[in-house]
Amino acid sequence: MVINNPQLDQIFGALSDATRRGILMQLSQGETNITTLAAPYQMSQPAISKHIRILEKAGLIRRAKRGREYIIQAAPEAAEQARDWIDYYAQFWREQFDDVEAYLKQTGELR
Repeated sequence: MVINNPQLDQIFGALSDATRRGILMQLSQGETNITTLAAPYQMSQPAISKHIRILEKAGLIRRAKRGREYIIQAAPEAAEQARDWIDYYAQFWREQFDDVEAYLKQTGELR
């Protein structure tokens, strides 16, 4: 079953990068500003901002302006959508393997 879901494509695309996964890990500790998020990485502010935009477009984070700085927080709804997709296919493949195992036992190929 192929599902054409552009939002899911963006979520998995955003999660495919180690820096973005690291940013999400930082945000699991609570909201923070872009400067704090950028601190562990050896990259320019524009590069970090690009990662932030990708995560925001995928719906994995929210950005709000407070005073002169942007505060970033995790948005779990998009991650839950990815988790639901993974859970569905994990269950599907478990059932497929169970069916193969039952068939092999029935035919005597597996004891």
